[in-house]
Amino acid sequence: MKRIVLFLLTNFAVIIVLSITARLLGIDHFLTANGLNMGMLLAFAALIGFGGSFISLLMSKTMAKWSTGAKVIERPQNQDEAWLVDTVRQLSKKAGLPMPEVAIYNGAPNAFATGASKSNSLVAVSTGLLQSMNKQQVEAVLAHEVAHIENGDMVTLTLIQGVVNTFVIFLSRALAYVIDSFLRGNDEESTGPGIGYWISSIVLDIMFGILASIVVMYFSRQREYRADAGAAQLMGDKRPMIEALRGLGSLQAGQLPKEMAASGIAGSGMMALFSSHPPLESRIAALESAK
Repeated sequence: MKRIVLFLLTNFAVIIVLSITARLLGIDHFLTANGLNMGMLLAFAALIGFGGSFISLLMSKTMAKWSTGAKVIERPQNQDEAWLVDTVRQLSKKAGLPMPEVAIYNGAPNAFATGASKSNSLVAVSTGLLQSMNKQQVEAVLAHEVAHIENGDMVTLTLIQGVVNTFVIFLSRALAYVIDSFLRGNDEESTGPGIGYWISSIVLDIMFGILASIVVMYFSRQREYRADAGAAQLMGDKRPMIEALRGLGSLQAGQLPKEMAASGIAGSGMMALFSSHPPLESRIAALESAK
């Protein structure tokens, strides 16, 4: 319950900060008596769209720790923790990356990487993954997560999310204004948007948001293929990654919190278009066909 409250409070704080910023910059007044100021609307949409995405990116490590209960290994307390930290260190060195934070969290088999940059990242694995896989399979999973960091996937997905958010906000409000103007007809007494604008903008936000998520999830699936290939390259052999994926296929992968789902080694969606991860069979086939 505490994690949910912290997550909701954080998102509320982000909305407040962006709203205040928009007010200070004077770009929240895109609705005028003379019509819709398209330039100001675009600036407002970009601020909210990119601002929210980048604030989430900057807070990603903190939110990941809050939402999963992940504990960073400051000093290894046993051989398993020492092996885990040393393995991530070796993989990061091969990838030419600074050492990320390494954490463990209680849960079903899964793992994720997150962070605002290559020099400020986190790799976390679940107790379920460590207990269910052998060391070679776990190393492959760690290599997959290190490859995500090496590819800059967190920043890339943030930029994509910022772009689609901007279009969602801009298009929903522009079309809502057109719909509202049509509904009001020749009502010259009205000096501002009516209830039709506010209802339409909410409905269109939801509709365009659903379509936008399809775009974002497509890019998320593509980055999984790249991370699998990156893991094979880091390990010098694709077979451990293939075996790790097969191992995941025989397990019930743990569900990460919604805000972390795209960062995990395994994920799912109600429909293929809305899934953050490709089917394990497709990932295995891609690795097997790779030269």
